[in-house]
Amino acid sequence: MKISFLIHNAYGIGGTITTTFNLAQALAERHTVEIISVFRHRERPNLVLDPRVSLRPLVDLRQEEEHPLHRVPARVFPAAEYRYQQYSELTDRRIGECLATIDADVVVGTRPGLNVHLARQAPDQVVRIGQEHLTLDNHSPRLRTALRRAYRRLDALTTVTQADAAAYRRKMLLPGVRVEALPNSVPDPDLPAADGTAKVVVAAGRLVPVKRYDLLIEAFALVVAERPDWQLRIYGKGEEHARLRRIISDLDLCDNVYLMGATARMEAEWVKGSIGAAASNFEPFGMTIVEAMRCGLPVVSTDCAYGPGEIIENGVDGRLVPVGDRDKLGAALLELVRDDERRRRMGRSAIDNARRFAPGPVVDQAERLFTEAHAARQAGRPVAPGRNGVRRSLVGRGFAVRDAVHAAGGRAVRVIPRGQR
Repeated sequence: MKISFLIHNAYGIGGTITTTFNLAQALAERHTVEIISVFRHRERPNLVLDPRVSLRPLVDLRQEEEHPLHRVPARVFPAAEYRYQQYSELTDRRIGECLATIDADVVVGTRPGLNVHLARQAPDQVVRIGQEHLTLDNHSPRLRTALRRAYRRLDALTTVTQADAAAYRRKMLLPGVRVEALPNSVPDPDLPAADGTAKVVVAAGRLVPVKRYDLLIEAFALVVAERPDWQLRIYGKGEEHARLRRIISDLDLCDNVYLMGATARMEAEWVKGSIGAAASNFEPFGMTIVEAMRCGLPVVSTDCAYGPGEIIENGVDGRLVPVGDRDKLGAALLELVRDDERRRRMGRSAIDNARRFAPGPVVDQAERLFTEAHAARQAGRPVAPGRNGVRRSLVGRGFAVRDAVHAAGGRAVRVIPRGQR
């Protein structure tokens, strides 16, 4: 098959870009794969793209930012979508022209606004797969209304967590659309795993308010008060940089907490640490949590909706703490800082338990979905529900499931991560 991914900007840095590149690379082993980037703002992507995956931009902002049509508001891209101000009549036209002439068997949208384009503009013979990298509850009522109308023309919709898939089935009522949880994947590490001896806690992600690096720094001050030889290294860039720098200075942590900037080779930094950390108020999935675990780091994370509780098994491969609780976050970090053997044991468990997010299992699931959707499209029938119901797909993945129903059902499914039981 030929599979095309439609993405906002493949030349930037972010979780959606990372997971799209990962999945595209793995699929390229057996399929023809391309990434279509609506925008381009630099010569080469920040992340390394497998040479077997082709990349083509639709709007090059280096030459076309002042294009007359780029000043006209978009009409296809939904106005309630977070990125709406970056879209225009120019992007409407370029995306529409691209989809009208596309030769792919399957096209995968990677954000709500692009899923709307896909649903409305892709030819009938093309399989339309929408991906949700945020969550339904994160969308405004206005956006939900726009998505409910458009998404009925999709063949399938994937979410990154089981809880969000259940929310879509329950709240959106999309007859004939297969809704399935497809987690993000992380490539097999190239470097030896961390051995748990380094006195370093590592965190990574955009420096934005929702990630709560301020809370993490304050919690780490509790660690430093007892263990001043430990460091916290935070990787990423963003609007919070100056404020975080002031917090570090005000807490007299300049010798312990470092803002390391962005890096395209995060694996090499994870393995230099012994503990991963995440303090988000909200995390649709938790890509950096999986990355850290695959490199042998137990992760201390806030138990925010939706992702961390579906990834971390509390007390086995990491620790889950209440959102916004500085003292409990600091105490959980100290638990692992103080106990060398427990930290190393949990790091080994993290490697084992995070293998379910390796490319193999995730790509197998994606291929099955794409193949079944393609066959259904050719036969002129809706895509059948996945072979595994909610109960089977969650068994052994860290969940207690109550009132489980088949994945195609419309009734509520309560999904309770182990850390919340």
